[in-house]
Amino acid sequence: MNDDAGRPPVMANPRAERVREVARLATRSGRSRSLRFLVEGPQAVREAVRLHQERSTDGGDAVVHQIYATPEAAERHPDLLADVPGVEPRLAEPAVIAAMADTVSPQGIVAVCHQPQAGLVDVLAAKPRLIAVLCEVQDPGNAGTILRAADAAGADAVVATTGSVDLFNPKAVRSTVGSIFHLPIVTGVDFDDLAATLRRSGTGILAADGYGSADLDELQDRAAAHRLGSPDDADPVLERPTAWLFGNEAAGLGEQQLEAADLRVAVPLYGVAESLNVGTAATVCLYASARAQRRSRRPGQ
Repeated sequence: MNDDAGRPPVMANPRAERVREVARLATRSGRSRSLRFLVEGPQAVREAVRLHQERSTDGGDAVVHQIYATPEAAERHPDLLADVPGVEPRLAEPAVIAAMADTVSPQGIVAVCHQPQAGLVDVLAAKPRLIAVLCEVQDPGNAGTILRAADAAGADAVVATTGSVDLFNPKAVRSTVGSIFHLPIVTGVDFDDLAATLRRSGTGILAADGYGSADLDELQDRAAAHRLGSPDDADPVLERPTAWLFGNEAAGLGEQQLEAADLRVAVPLYGVAESLNVGTAATVCLYASARAQRRSRRPGQ
């Protein structure tokens, strides 16, 4: 029976089949079968809804499949439930949201979203300036951090090669804090195919490698000298269209990836730390390229 507002009753059974379907999105097989993924928390759901509204206006593919919220969360975030074209949000008891969510303490609202179907050819056809490439990155938190850093640095796409963690893993999605809806994501790419396609497109390949012969500081100095018209400047590598390669947490980049790179670039360490977390290193590298590229397009700065 519907409530007085004509809406379905509040979902109260944590063991209902619909609830189990949502919970199965925490597994890779569940996501692969449905081509959907789980989004948790108001900020990430807000970004999903925003993109869904934009796509609806432009006649594009839907982003949000369903939204579930506790009555309390619905009162706190009415904007997330009011205008989602083609979607009728459902209210659910906290125990139902807890059964759906992947977190121990969910924030009262989750969304089921369609996995975007970006292709490498389409991404490169848009002439990207900056791409982050995950080469067998395994930790979902690190993967989400790299994706979020790529978004913040203004990168044009994120690519994950075969053997990398699923970027639609709930932990990875949470780590992006909504950035997963801001830029194209290409997954499951064979590295050899990727490297060949990047070369054909004229995109340079830089490998983030702690043992690299090139120093990121020196590359930034070179870009600054080039902007100032120094007669001794060399090729301003960071200003070119670039794909940065970031490797596995334990093993780093393999020889296959290192040999494909135009340069192996080390982030200098000024303290006594042995190395940087891959997410931190990726943030530094992406921002170095973003800064050089932006300033190269703004003469006089």
